[in-house]
Amino acid sequence: MTDLDRLLSIATEAVALGADLLRTGMSGAVLPKGDRDMASELDIAIERLVRGFLAEQTPQIGLIGEEEGEVAGSSGLTWALDPIDGTVNFLHGVPLCGVSLGLIGDSTSLLGVVDLPFLGTRYTAADGLGAWCNDQPIRASRCDRLDQALVAIGDYAIGPGAAAKNAQRLAITASLAERVQRLRLLGSAVTDLAWVAAGRLDACVLNGNNPWDTAAGVAIAREAGAVVLALDGSPHTATSVGTVAVAEPLAEDLLAVIRAAS
Repeated sequence: MTDLDRLLSIATEAVALGADLLRTGMSGAVLPKGDRDMASELDIAIERLVRGFLAEQTPQIGLIGEEEGEVAGSSGLTWALDPIDGTVNFLHGVPLCGVSLGLIGDSTSLLGVVDLPFLGTRYTAADGLGAWCNDQPIRASRCDRLDQALVAIGDYAIGPGAAAKNAQRLAITASLAERVQRLRLLGSAVTDLAWVAAGRLDACVLNGNNPWDTAAGVAIAREAGAVVLALDGSPHTATSVGTVAVAEPLAEDLLAVIRAAS
């Protein structure tokens, strides 16, 4: 049986190490990864620091990180790490960025820790243990009308095939813009998901589902009472196409808009 309480404590300590380095570190050189995509030397330094800590504390658990790939474990569990979610925000001095660490088992997010160090907020959750911000319990919104909902949209695609991918994203954006109170594009998937969990946002619609981007936030949002689904409305897993986190009373109406636009 997985001891989620113990693993959440380890994850919280690991993320705290990374967040301290993010808060005090310099970006260093910016390393190109592709079309308009980049990592900083600080991304890599944080990932290596957290990887080293987790390798010591949980050697049986695998890890997949955004910058340095996957290392298999023997337990059937995998840590999913984003050393700086919102790197472009960070490089531009925008404080919506943070360190994200989730735990995946059987393709399901089991726990998550998200630290937004420039906002002074740390979000934590584990299956059955509640969701918290700075040690205070949080709950998702109970908004029940789209015209009263604040909804975040995930980043648009870049790189090869971006135009085709963005056609659907733009259609969803246009449809939502006609129905919801306001749309926001924050540039950080972990912020989107954490703020749905905390009730700051009523929903977020992310066309991506990279495990380092979503594993932690999905666990936090779900444990806070949000509905978390794939873009097609099926239950969310680590292999889903897209990620939707939404206040439960809004779920059916939001998904209807997404389906119509798609």
